[in-house]
Amino acid sequence: MASYALPVLFTVFVWWFSTGLILYLDGLPRHTFKWTMLVATVLLALALAGLVMTGDDTRVTGAYLAFFCGLVVWAWQEVAFLLGYVTGPLREPCPEGLAGWPRMRRALQALQHHELALVVLALAVVAATWDRPNQTGLWTFMILWTMRQSAKLNVFLGVRNLNENFLPPHLKYLQTYFRRRPMNGLFPVSVLLASAGAWLIWEAAFTAGIGRFELTALTFAGTLLSLAVLEHWFLVLPLPSENLWNWALRSRAAVEVGGKPV
Repeated sequence: MASYALPVLFTVFVWWFSTGLILYLDGLPRHTFKWTMLVATVLLALALAGLVMTGDDTRVTGAYLAFFCGLVVWAWQEVAFLLGYVTGPLREPCPEGLAGWPRMRRALQALQHHELALVVLALAVVAATWDRPNQTGLWTFMILWTMRQSAKLNVFLGVRNLNENFLPPHLKYLQTYFRRRPMNGLFPVSVLLASAGAWLIWEAAFTAGIGRFELTALTFAGTLLSLAVLEHWFLVLPLPSENLWNWALRSRAAVEVGGKPV
């Protein structure tokens, strides 16, 4: 069982810690943002190179490295978005009372550059892993991308927990595009499809006679998708899920200098 337990624990830890680290860095004074972005960009380049280098590596270590590289590529766009460098051309709150397609159009404008960056990164990951036996990094990025798009749509349509505290002050205008409701019609479909996908991946991972590389890669994918389903449930259940990252949100405490946050 250690063959399954280790990648599960690794995935859970990296998911929890990397989320907290990004939130912590985003809560630091704004003059640190350029250095955070610089380091993240260097790591992005190394991660893409890592995906190329591990493309033919079908050892267990190859699966771990490719999974981690896929996460680093994903983390770059999270950092770029939360720091405010890659968002959209519209950086204004949604007008009160706006609904339907006009509201959707403004929301898309607020995220346009972010969405384009995701497409570019996805193409880069596909190019780095194209026709290679180690697709772990590609699966990682695609699972994160698909489930994040689902979460965005659910927050736009309405859920109980909007996690507004995760938005830094310079992105607070985005919460005007969120809607608070107990649930929306898309949510059950999102959870059902994602849960079915996770079930199929776990079923494949427990196939008799499966190789250690395939077992490890599928366990990474199954754990990551299962965590994404859990995050969806966090959107509607009356649970203080933000407490998981309280340690990271401490950096949001404003340091006042001359009456203004640093």
